[in-house]
Order: sequence, then C-alpha cells, then structure tokens
Amino acid sequence: MIAKSKDIELLDEHAIEISLPNKFGYERIAMECSASFARIVGFLPERIDDLKTAVAEACLNAMEHGNKHHPGTRVVVNMKYRDNVFSITVMDHGDGIQELPDYIENPDINKKIENLQTPRGLGLFLIKQLVDQVEFNQMTDEGHMVRMVLKLTG
Repeated sequence: MIAKSKDIELLDEHAIEISLPNKFGYERIAMECSASFARIVGFLPERIDDLKTAVAEACLNAMEHGNKHHPGTRVVVNMKYRDNVFSITVMDHGDGIQELPDYIENPDINKKIENLQTPRGLGLFLIKQLVDQVEFNQMTDEGHMVRMVLKLTG
C-alpha cells in the first residue's frame, strides 16, 4: 500500500509507512524513523545501527536503480514489529534486480581499492550482512520491493 496523502502514516501501533521523495538525502528520514521505532520496541544500539545502514542502502538503491532518479516517483518504506520480529519493506517503481554480478555477491575489498572491481556495489552486500533475512525481487502492483527482517532476539 502506497500512502497517497501523507508522508508518514501510523498504520496501527505495530506498523508505520513512510513515503519519501525520490531524492538523495531523504533516506535519512527512513533511517531515523526506523531507528526510533526499533528503540521503542527494545532493540539494542548495535542492532539499530545495522538497521539504519540497511534501510539507507535499500532506499538509495530504490532511488537510483529502481526509480532511476525520476523526481516524480516515490520510495515507500513500511516497518512492522510483531512477535520480536522487525520487518521493513522498501518499494520503488522499478523492475527489480536482474542478475547480480559476482563482484556484488562476493566483493573483494582489495580489488576495489586497486580499481580492479568497481568501487560501487557494496549496498546489497551490506544489507545481506546486516539483517537476519532479506528478499529481493518481490514484485507488487506498484513495482519492486525489498523485504528485510531483523529479529530482536537470537
């Protein structure tokens, strides 16, 4: 569900939806909102930092790759907390991730430093390392969705 009239909407006490302009810098709103929500439900500061980084990377990818920097598009972030599980979806208007090159799946920092691999492509790798579960290429009526899960315990 994409919010039409509000940029931040409390869906119920366990769910929040944010609709962001497709412009770099606005991912910080999603970062801070997710961090505040995670603090309220009892996440530790280290996990909140992981969450913020994963949310920022997913939003930036949605803006750049999904929405292709089109100013009229939006990125919608949904956050839900139930049964000690914090789930976040980030939706854009793109076609999803086609095939991931190996340097994204298995980046080599030394090769990146030596310019043997593109310095880009760490976002998906970081997301995979920081969350308990991630699903790419979830398609909705509006476009592409990434779903990330962090567990409070475990």
